[in-house]
Amino acid sequence: MAVFTRYAIDRRSLLAGLGIGGTMVAAPSVLRAQTREIVVGGAASHKPWVEAHVAPLFERKYNAKLTFEGTRSLVNLEKMQKNKDRPYLSVVQMDDPVMILAVKEQLLEPITAAKASNLAKLKPGTVHMDGQWANYLQPWQGIAYNTNVIKTPPASWAEAYDPKYKGRIIIPSLQNTEGLPNLFMASHLATGKPMAEATRDTESGFKKLISLKPNLLTVYNQMPQAFSLLEQGEAHMIVGALSSFALQRRLDGAPIGLAAPKEGIFPVPSGIAVVKGGPNQDLAFAYVNELLGAEVQAKIAPPTFALPTNVDVPPPPGMPTGVSVHTIDWAFVADNRNDWVKRWDREMSI
Repeated sequence: MAVFTRYAIDRRSLLAGLGIGGTMVAAPSVLRAQTREIVVGGAASHKPWVEAHVAPLFERKYNAKLTFEGTRSLVNLEKMQKNKDRPYLSVVQMDDPVMILAVKEQLLEPITAAKASNLAKLKPGTVHMDGQWANYLQPWQGIAYNTNVIKTPPASWAEAYDPKYKGRIIIPSLQNTEGLPNLFMASHLATGKPMAEATRDTESGFKKLISLKPNLLTVYNQMPQAFSLLEQGEAHMIVGALSSFALQRRLDGAPIGLAAPKEGIFPVPSGIAVVKGGPNQDLAFAYVNELLGAEVQAKIAPPTFALPTNVDVPPPPGMPTGVSVHTIDWAFVADNRNDWVKRWDREMSI
């Protein structure tokens, strides 16, 4: 993969390039006239709402240019690693598990309330590792179902285990970040432990998941194919479905509903962080502050089918209310996920 590094132009190089020597007194005014810029690395799927709702507000308010590079979290991490000595990204929007890797390599600049005052307005559990990153949105996971087949929304995660759904259930692979809640919820269903304890008892979770195998139509790595099977009626449920995908498909006319079962839902990690040593750090913290603020979150939560993290922003219409939202200990996940995936591949193959 080609990685492009943006180098700052010093005054001598600029003057030499213009062919006007070191005595040209107008050069400082040329530099002052240049618009400052930050480059934000995020998910490709975020580009439309960043450019529609965030960039115009930010550029107008701070007289700056915002460039959004839409790729994937791991690609952004690689850019930070390869450009560590001369970073060109100022901000990254990445999945929480990838944020942990960035923290371990000391690639992030902690966010404080002094530098981003809206940090103090966030819900509990949305600021991580002493401010290394924060969550600006919470897309959520529940149970997607085919409304032509299932007329009443699933009330419990346990319904997927009912024998009447033999060969009709789809779940995400544990290799996918969205596959983790099924493991944790399986432990909760098996033991009755509070979710905070159940997430640590993955042994019980695996044993419970094995009992789901007769009901599985498939285990997916690619989400669109799974939803195609659901829309066609081959599958009746996708257990652990993402609101950002399921509700968009419903809006597009697909026969899909998304249930928030009584045991609760899981937020999908949508993190934002400042790149250590990145250009124009004052603008970087300003951008983070805007995404953590009520004005921006009120604009971007509806089109992303997500829950806001700012306490002053109500959930958009159609979002679940009055249901438990179970946060995930991503540091614990990072320490154990490789072993879990190996066991998953060994025990959950169908």
